[in-house]
Amino acid sequence: GAGAGAGVGPLRRTGLVVPIYPESEKAGVTSAELRSYVDEALRRAGRFAEPLPEELLKRRRLIGRSEAFNGIHRPQAPQDRWPARRRLAFDELFRLQLELVLRKRAAAEQARGIAHDVHAGATDLVRRFLGGLFFEPTAAQRRALTEIAADLAAPRPMHRLLQGDVGSGKTVVALASLLFGVQSGCQGALMVPTEVLAEQHFLSSTRLLAGLEVPDASRLGGSRPLVVGLLTSRTGAAERARLRRGLAEGSVDILVGTHALLTDDVVFGSLGVVVIDEQHRFGVDQRAALRDKGGGNDPDVLVMTATPIPRTAAMTVYGDLDLTVLDELPAGRRPIATVWLDTVEGEEVAWESVRRAVAAGRRAYVVCPLVRPRGEESSDDSSEEGDPRAAGPGAGVGAGAGSGRLPLGGLSIVEEEQEAGRPPPRSALEEHARLAAGPLGGLRLGLLHGQLPAREKEAVMSAFRRGELDVLVATTVIEVGVDIPEATVMVIEDADRFGIAQLHQLRGRVGRASEESFCFLLASSVSGDGARRLQALVESNDGFELAEVDLELRGEGTVLGARQKGRNDLRLASLRTDRDLVLDAREEAERLVAADPVLAAAPLLRDELELFIGEEESSYLSKS
Repeated sequence: GAGAGAGVGPLRRTGLVVPIYPESEKAGVTSAELRSYVDEALRRAGRFAEPLPEELLKRRRLIGRSEAFNGIHRPQAPQDRWPARRRLAFDELFRLQLELVLRKRAAAEQARGIAHDVHAGATDLVRRFLGGLFFEPTAAQRRALTEIAADLAAPRPMHRLLQGDVGSGKTVVALASLLFGVQSGCQGALMVPTEVLAEQHFLSSTRLLAGLEVPDASRLGGSRPLVVGLLTSRTGAAERARLRRGLAEGSVDILVGTHALLTDDVVFGSLGVVVIDEQHRFGVDQRAALRDKGGGNDPDVLVMTATPIPRTAAMTVYGDLDLTVLDELPAGRRPIATVWLDTVEGEEVAWESVRRAVAAGRRAYVVCPLVRPRGEESSDDSSEEGDPRAAGPGAGVGAGAGSGRLPLGGLSIVEEEQEAGRPPPRSALEEHARLAAGPLGGLRLGLLHGQLPAREKEAVMSAFRRGELDVLVATTVIEVGVDIPEATVMVIEDADRFGIAQLHQLRGRVGRASEESFCFLLASSVSGDGARRLQALVESNDGFELAEVDLELRGEGTVLGARQKGRNDLRLASLRTDRDLVLDAREEAERLVAADPVLAAAPLLRDELELFIGEEESSYLSKS
């Protein structure tokens, strides 16, 4: 900050704007001392080298670097600091965007891609698939497939991010993308973070792709049914051996699975297209390992997320990917009515809504933040195969760095000292017993959480899917991908202990059909950010709008994640307040690299990238 002062510190400047620096009593450093050191450093430095081209500075109305450093550390007037800050913030964003654009270009040049035949005539699986759907694809889905088809037809590998709100139809786009590869004679892989989600995708894929056939000269008639396989850690030895043979021979066309797909014994005959769902839940090395299974060629990669993030954050976090956004919901979907209930008496409204839904032949979810009471192994590893908080942006949603929150199974729990006077968080085990004996007595209740054996989890989900259970009491294991059209009521207990993105995902488990659906947020004695999160959910069903609120509340530190842990941290730039600078930086980076792919005419910029983005960070960028 900067403020007017007189006789401050050893410089004893009167009537001037004086910069105020953070002090450290522990280190024994005062603002006045830092002011003296910085002033001496600027005096010795003299003029700074200018790495940016003159025409760029003029185009973006940026001051020179020397003026910027002097303007922010020793301004002659208070207003001097604003153009100085803008220039230095642009530098931070431009370095990151330039590295991302260079990486993207290098990857495209070095990769050995597959030019898929996206117009396969009589064997056009995609056309037959879309024509056989029981609904009409949205304009957004068709636009996405046009972009993806263009990528797949090109000789360079696709690296595209498909971002869509809850219920926007990403699965249809993913399956069509895999079919583009299959009709070109390649195989497809769909990797998801949990067994529950893998089972869900396998069942929906099998249903949606039923009746499709692929050419096979060895078969009478010259074709065979398209084959979808499922591979998780619970796949038996005999089935695993059968899948391995089918993959090697090419008779398994699409393999759905968890990170069990990454084991050395899983070898594809001709992997051509890879789809990674909820990719932020996989570590960088896991994603790279699946990509490397393409054998001699680099497969085309589509990564998907149902957690919308603001455009500026997407350009920074996923800046090396092409971006496709599904911004339209299928026809007939109705907004989910969301109600925040903050009293014990108010909870009865939720339970009455559950009872009415079940009486009408519908189903309901009740979600709790813990598996069992705190102190009794309360951590819920909702990703039974690997940590859902794996390195990568978006992991541990709601657990902001330095926010006084502890990540627990991918959600945030307020620390004990901040919970004085509040009842302990509810657990799925306790609530299952309490609800069965009380508010939901007489209904058929199931229990689902990440600590159950895989076989038991699938048995519970299958029973709920078939309508043999009325209510599913669960943890966040059902957060993404679970699609039960008959479910119309979602009750989230201790809702303030979840982040906005997670609440929106949980809410998206209902409203999957045309019936009116409800989401009840149960939380009492909530104030501050917790109240703002819940109120945002009540006011909006738009995941992109909620993402902006989330970014505002949590700051970009948790969005950028490990990508920003190194020497290129954003010190001045903000993805919230500098959106125009993010866009400007990206445009200028693309313009510069297009004209000078190796920065031959910009040696100072090359030096600066090497200084600010070290080898470890560079390696992270290339893998992700």
